[in-house]
Amino acid sequence: MKPHDAPLNIPPGTHRVAVVGGRGGGTPLHASDCVADEVPVALEYNGISHAVMLATPLDLEDFALGFSLTEEIVDSRADVRDLEVAAGCGGLTVRIEIAAGCFARLKDRRRSLAGRTGCGLCGAESLPQAVRRPAPLHSQARFASAAVSRAMYALDGLQPLRAATGATHAAGFADVAGRVLLVREDVGRHNALDKLVGAMLSARLAAQDGFIVVTSRASYEMAGKTVRAGSALLAAVSGVTALAVDLAQDANLTLIGFARGDELSVYTHPERVAWAGDAI
Repeated sequence: MKPHDAPLNIPPGTHRVAVVGGRGGGTPLHASDCVADEVPVALEYNGISHAVMLATPLDLEDFALGFSLTEEIVDSRADVRDLEVAAGCGGLTVRIEIAAGCFARLKDRRRSLAGRTGCGLCGAESLPQAVRRPAPLHSQARFASAAVSRAMYALDGLQPLRAATGATHAAGFADVAGRVLLVREDVGRHNALDKLVGAMLSARLAAQDGFIVVTSRASYEMAGKTVRAGSALLAAVSGVTALAVDLAQDANLTLIGFARGDELSVYTHPERVAWAGDAI
């Protein structure tokens, strides 16, 4: 979007800045443009600071729920007892109260990480922390290739932040017919996926009954978060990484890259995708 074409009514999660635009040797144009907000968001569990992320300050309750599940801090929505978002110190803090057993596990993990010295990955005991493998999915779900293409096409028109700024990613959850039921956006692709997972938990949508589509590449982290959310298929508009393929193969996740138009590249578990003429 050209700066002088920016909409007058900007969506939440953005603000307007001055910009000078031009083309070739033409006269510079002084205008304003809509940019995506990006702020520090601290996640605090039972009064203990755990992580600080840079994120778009929207849907932070969804973000905290999804992050808690996909990072294996909690096992289910029921383990999250309370959520509160507070402003301060130049950013936002999400205070999350979780079940005692989950908090004890989190403290054990933090002590394990803090006790390591040296370069970090040199010790064999560090590798499982660096590349954590989720438990394999147990799913017999199948999805039509046309449904995946339909969902990717629909996702393109369900991104108000991207339409206004051109600077955000989106993650969407679609049903078996390819209808996109939920979408979340963020400047970070991982954050968008965590927000989506949290929104799915709040809406009580069964992850195994649909699939996830994203506007980014499919990295190891994106594949792992999808598995932990419980969905058996992840489709990305861009490419995939080798580690994502390895994880998806082991975890029984169907991993699709370059989902554009009616074209799909299925990297793992192609038996879950029904092509034209196949029975589901």
